[in-house]
Amino acid sequence: MSFKINMITLSLLALSGNLMAADFSVHKANTSLVKSENFSCKGCGDNNGYSGQVSVAAGYNDVDDIHAGNAFGTAEDGAIGSVSGDVRYQANSGYQARFQAHQLGMDNSFATLKAGKSGHYAMEFDYNSIKTYQAGDVESQLWHNDGVLTPSTSVNRFDLALEREKFAFGADYSRDFYQGSIRYSQEAKTGHQASSIVTPRPVNFGLPVDSTTKQWDASIGLNGDNWLTDLSYSGSFYNNDIGNLSLPYLYDVYAAAPDNQAHQVTLSGQYLVNSTVMSGRVSTGRMIQDENLIQMSGNPLQNWDGQIDTLDGRFTVSSMLSNRLRLGGSIDYSDRDNKSTTAEFMQYEFNGLTGAFKQNTPQDITRNTYKVNASYRIASGYRAQVGYDRKEVDRTHSEREQTNDDRFWMKLNVRALENVNINLNAEHANRGGSQYEADELTSSEQNALMRKYYLADRTRNAVELKLTHAPLDWMSIDVATRYAKDDYDETQIGLTESEDFGYEINLNLHFGEHISAYGFAAQQWINSEQVGSQSFIAPDWSSDINDEFINLGAGLAYGGLMQDKLTLGLDYLFSNSISDTDVSADMTTPYGDYFSYNHSASLYADYELSAQMALKLSYRYERYYDTDAAVVSINTVPGLVTLGDINHDYNAHQVMLSFSYKLR
Repeated sequence: MSFKINMITLSLLALSGNLMAADFSVHKANTSLVKSENFSCKGCGDNNGYSGQVSVAAGYNDVDDIHAGNAFGTAEDGAIGSVSGDVRYQANSGYQARFQAHQLGMDNSFATLKAGKSGHYAMEFDYNSIKTYQAGDVESQLWHNDGVLTPSTSVNRFDLALEREKFAFGADYSRDFYQGSIRYSQEAKTGHQASSIVTPRPVNFGLPVDSTTKQWDASIGLNGDNWLTDLSYSGSFYNNDIGNLSLPYLYDVYAAAPDNQAHQVTLSGQYLVNSTVMSGRVSTGRMIQDENLIQMSGNPLQNWDGQIDTLDGRFTVSSMLSNRLRLGGSIDYSDRDNKSTTAEFMQYEFNGLTGAFKQNTPQDITRNTYKVNASYRIASGYRAQVGYDRKEVDRTHSEREQTNDDRFWMKLNVRALENVNINLNAEHANRGGSQYEADELTSSEQNALMRKYYLADRTRNAVELKLTHAPLDWMSIDVATRYAKDDYDETQIGLTESEDFGYEINLNLHFGEHISAYGFAAQQWINSEQVGSQSFIAPDWSSDINDEFINLGAGLAYGGLMQDKLTLGLDYLFSNSISDTDVSADMTTPYGDYFSYNHSASLYADYELSAQMALKLSYRYERYYDTDAAVVSINTVPGLVTLGDINHDYNAHQVMLSFSYKLR
């Protein structure tokens, strides 16, 4: 269930600290003694009228696998075209307008129109299209027809892809001490996604997707010399146009995602007292789901009648005690009160019907988070920060009803060295809590020794180092490295250890007025260990999971050719991900391969026809390969119906010619 909170204004104010809390607005300035007639900008042009540029592009795609559309913006094979632009308009009266568009005509594009008068009102229209491709020409022996999955000897082919189209309208109105805004958006999602059922054999099929999400946001705010407040409402409404799915011989074998809605009202504010900034927020909301349930023997409910009431609050304070020392802290409260329907159901276990009845147990969750921090300027160019965070979580009907997370952290920033900036971050964290119990309220089939990783005792240590250096006027380099380790010392069955470490290097070069280059390299390793029990008593097997990610890239731009009219450029990117899993019981057995790699390159030539017109010719290439041993063809495993081999192995090409025109 999607539940969004729109608090952009307050977030910006909270981040900016004293600077925005104090009112330095232009209308507060004392201009009574200024003789503006004695000042003029002789070099300034007239900014009124239209400015910006528009461009039209046409090209050709050579695409054998629709997965290439994720990189190329469209999976169309053959001729393609698009329109882009960024156009501004300004009038003497203060009226302003701006239109932005990116690749209109392709599957992934957006357009935005903003218009209004500065300091008075503004309106905005948005369009956004996002399409993600998983696989094309997927094979299935199930045909979806008006809610019925019909088996057939002929193969049904379709694309595993999801398309989202979003339209939005917003309006803002403001005066000296009050502001108001309203926004409406609607997103339609269509396509197919992979899903499965057991009837009684496992069957994979393409689940049709056709849903709509509508959202309303409105707010009104007041402000004074050293305070501001805001009252806002957010409402989200989800509607699924795909109902429950059936087989010809069995009804409602697959439950559709239910319609739902969520509402939230928020009151927030900020107050400045000398060098202390205080801000707060309180929100109350309700999430509702009231769809009919699939009827089956032993189910006493006709519909779910689900309802969760929410209450959230936050208070923060930050104070500059001296020109060296700043102290801050915050308190967060979050409560999820699950008021959904409860009823007694017939109890089923692995060995059949027991005859007992069991009540469903809606879970309530309450979180309290406390944070304190201090920032101290040791000397010019040296600043240290320390902090302590504590999160307390209470969960009803859980294996562990209380967990406490404590985190100590420190940061050191050094800017005193010439052309060098150093940032060092370190943290130590512990999780504990109440007694861990696996009882009949959670899962009677669960091993009592098993610990879920997000509830288990854990110790975390992490460190991160960032270095920025400019050894020469034409060179700068950024280096970052990090290491984190999680230990689950009390876990006998479950995740016992995890490591996450890596590095990043970015290099920027400017060889002269016309030549620039860049390069970057990044690697990340995630290693984890877990222990299990097949005998349902003591641990009798273990697994080591090693994931590795690599990203490499480089680029070069060479301008100043043909009397400063031609610029040539090259960009290259390589990425690779590998996952290895070894399971050890009586002997060590590796899982099947799971890895992917990608080479992508782009060449372009940008030629200036005149001061207002330019041509750009570009070529893009992508080489993509992945393999997952869990993905098999339709008839590989007897009794298992799959979607076929949807791994990828392709080369894709795109050639584009674009014409751009500057309005002024």
